[in-house]
Amino acid sequence: MKTIVIGLGNPILGDDGVGWKVAEEVKQQLASSLLPKREGNVVDVTCLSLGGLGLMEHMIGYHRAILVDSFKADDDPGSILILKLSDLPNYSAYHTASAHDTSLQHAIELGRSMGADLPEDVEVVGISTKRVYDFSEELSQTVADAVPFAARIVIDLLRQVIKREEEYQPQG
Repeated sequence: MKTIVIGLGNPILGDDGVGWKVAEEVKQQLASSLLPKREGNVVDVTCLSLGGLGLMEHMIGYHRAILVDSFKADDDPGSILILKLSDLPNYSAYHTASAHDTSLQHAIELGRSMGADLPEDVEVVGISTKRVYDFSEELSQTVADAVPFAARIVIDLLRQVIKREEEYQPQG
């Protein structure tokens, strides 16, 4: 199963770069063999600063995607949420005049309608932030403290898929 882990955000806008930091930590942990190696299991990790159509294009050819990003909410900074993309609001309903600001959900629908091989399973690991407009390559301390926990969640999500696949493999 091909999986892509995508750290989203802007690494020079303070806490908005947390997705990149988590993706970098996941990449290091994968290199340290924290995930069992199985034939056919491919995990790619990348960092991107885009959404909508551009993000969808990077997901073509993968069976599963895990997106890691900051989110602005009333939650304490550093809080972590794990959601399915389908559980998030589809804001494209409010921006139907331009394809440049379409939601990822709408971009995936469009890609599938054009025959693109896109993941059915898209999970989002979000880290609550407040400081996303300050020019800085540093995360606030509470958000930085959440990075290893969020990376561990991503690794655990990857392990769950491997375990499910092993359970469905024919014996013998």
